[in-house]
Amino acid sequence: MENTVKVSSLKAYLVPAIIMVVMGLIFFLPAGSSRFWPAWIWWSEFSVITLFITAYFLKKDPGLLSRRMKVKEKEQTPFIIRVLSLLSMLTFLIPGLDYRFHWSTVPVWMVIAANAVVIIGYIFIFFVFRKNSYASTIIQVEKKQPVITTGPYAIVRHPMYTGLLLMFLFSPLALGSYWALIFASLFIPTIIFRIRKEEEVLRRDLSGYADYCMKTRYRLIPSIW
Repeated sequence: MENTVKVSSLKAYLVPAIIMVVMGLIFFLPAGSSRFWPAWIWWSEFSVITLFITAYFLKKDPGLLSRRMKVKEKEQTPFIIRVLSLLSMLTFLIPGLDYRFHWSTVPVWMVIAANAVVIIGYIFIFFVFRKNSYASTIIQVEKKQPVITTGPYAIVRHPMYTGLLLMFLFSPLALGSYWALIFASLFIPTIIFRIRKEEEVLRRDLSGYADYCMKTRYRLIPSIW
């Protein structure tokens, strides 16, 4: 896909670098220790994949990176954005406290298995990005934006959220915390609300999207919803 949008290397790498630093603080400050080993595993795999995605799309599709950096959208949904931000914070902050105060005893095999699912979810998102250069962080429809119907989009209409859901639902176990599952599970109704809002805009502004919805029945999880 031809894309003339330019993104500087500094800006492209600065955003993920800041995210990686913030995530490290969210993990290790509440834990009160650098020995929080599940966090090191999660943080390392997240950082490696994030840097790979940044390098890949900086070369192949800088327009996608530009869209992913946008945070302000015309279709205002401030409440749901605040809820998602709060749930994200609690989902990743609670495991540190859990580690410090020994609230949970998650088996090592479960931590490793959950990390594997987190990786699968993130890699799935990478393939979504490869297929859809218009996969923005905000709800918008651009000029000449096509309806993507192949790849992950042949399975569900919002595969990026499917990948995110895998990451968030399994991150608490990957970080050794049962208590964080409470907040991670709230992503399900929140994302459903977000998807419904997004589909209103896509049906209204994106030509051919209504026909695509008739062909691809499920929004988030095959055979369920």
